[in-house]
Amino acid sequence: MSPRAGNAGPHTLAFVESPVQLLNVLEWAHAHAPGVGLTLVVLSPVDPMTRGQLRRMSDLARDEGHQVRWEEARGGPLAPFRTIGGLSGLLRRAHRVVLGDPFSRYVQLLLTITRARDLVVVDDGTATMEFVGQLARGERLVRWHRKGGRPGPRDVLFAPVSASARRRLTPGERRRIEIFSSMPMTETPAGVTVSANTFAWTRTRFGPPRITRGADMVGTSLVETGVVDDGRYLEAVHALARAHGATRYFAHRRESTDKLHRLEAATGLEIVRPEFPLELIARRGPIGRTVLSFPSTVVHTLPLALAGTEVRVAVCDIDPAWLTENASPRAQGFLSGVTGTARDVHRLSPTAPATAPNPANPVNPVNPANPSEPTGPAPFTATPPSAGLVGPAAS
Repeated sequence: MSPRAGNAGPHTLAFVESPVQLLNVLEWAHAHAPGVGLTLVVLSPVDPMTRGQLRRMSDLARDEGHQVRWEEARGGPLAPFRTIGGLSGLLRRAHRVVLGDPFSRYVQLLLTITRARDLVVVDDGTATMEFVGQLARGERLVRWHRKGGRPGPRDVLFAPVSASARRRLTPGERRRIEIFSSMPMTETPAGVTVSANTFAWTRTRFGPPRITRGADMVGTSLVETGVVDDGRYLEAVHALARAHGATRYFAHRRESTDKLHRLEAATGLEIVRPEFPLELIARRGPIGRTVLSFPSTVVHTLPLALAGTEVRVAVCDIDPAWLTENASPRAQGFLSGVTGTARDVHRLSPTAPATAPNPANPVNPVNPANPSEPTGPAPFTATPPSAGLVGPAAS
């Protein structure tokens, strides 16, 4: 047991399904419950990379003195019944429940059991922005990349549970709701307490990082979620890497192996599969002086995690032409909002790449004679030119 935390017990119960959610539970505990252990339940997914990151994050949680309960929540058709049945006692005794994904059907089912008067929602990436807006407007809970589509049969069957979860996430006389977030909030539901996640735990425990001269690139799962066309994404990565001399590509945990192999062959980038969420990877270092990203959670979180360093975070907007025909009508506006509300980042505007990538003829994204110099004309322009470095203002 770490001296930083007391005895873990049933009073505060946290549910996580991803490494980022677990990280943000640790940030919440550091900010709001210092010295108090909690019981952290991992509802394990089946994806090997996600499971690996969750295992490593669970070790960090134990080091902080928290009790971790690993649940094989998706290990066969009977697993959900076993998991929910095994957790029902803890749920009924918990005074406070912390959760990372209010859109999760698993979490929504668990919310129908709990009697906790305090509910805390920590960030699950940019989806938190959509959740807050939907809660404020009294809408049904639907992930942003699915919004606008017709509900499927499973959605219809689950609708009563989802509606019950939304009611439980609405504050009242006997229920307090807190949102702990690093995301910008344009709408705040009445009666909800919003507190800022500044990544103080991450900065306290790790770093400062060693900074390299080059640029690193952050991957995204927009192709896997059906929002961005696969070929367009590969072209955009190729152009961005050439323009800025990127050498490493930090893969998103949901990116497919096939796509990453094609991307590596076409661009010459070194593909890195991180063992921890990128905020910890960047803070531990080494990390490039410039970090390139498309609209995603990291354009909000990395400036906070890297506050006080000279690392610059640059974000490239998504061209509407890159969207698939099946992308939600909400997609372009949501992605633009993710970029437009980011603080302390350098904005990049997409244009057509100078040369399309060819997997049979890999392109070295940097000039071997001068690693800091791009090999060809820059197909991306930075706007606004006055955007500064990440600094203490982000904390």
